[in-house]
Amino acid sequence: MNTVGRNTVGGNSLKSIIDRVENLEQQRKELGQDISEIFKDAKNQGFNTKVIRKIIALRKKSAADRAKEEVLMDTYMNAIGMTPIEKAIADADRSA
Repeated sequence: MNTVGRNTVGGNSLKSIIDRVENLEQQRKELGQDISEIFKDAKNQGFNTKVIRKIIALRKKSAADRAKEEVLMDTYMNAIGMTPIEKAIADADRSA
């Protein structure tokens, strides 16, 4: 383990690590602001941002994972007595 003290190798290394993390946190904050601006622009163009967010989340998943999730969703909805029309309404509500 490095000796941690002012102007020591360990102290300088620790400061470097902290500086790098702080820099990345600032970049993340700026990227978050950029993403918010994009969603604001999409909303101004008439797009539903909840649906856009859902599409982005779905694109992160593999086709197999999406299919498994859909089967599970159908199974759960059937278990609580939701009919296909109720499912369609629930899907529309989630998309809105």
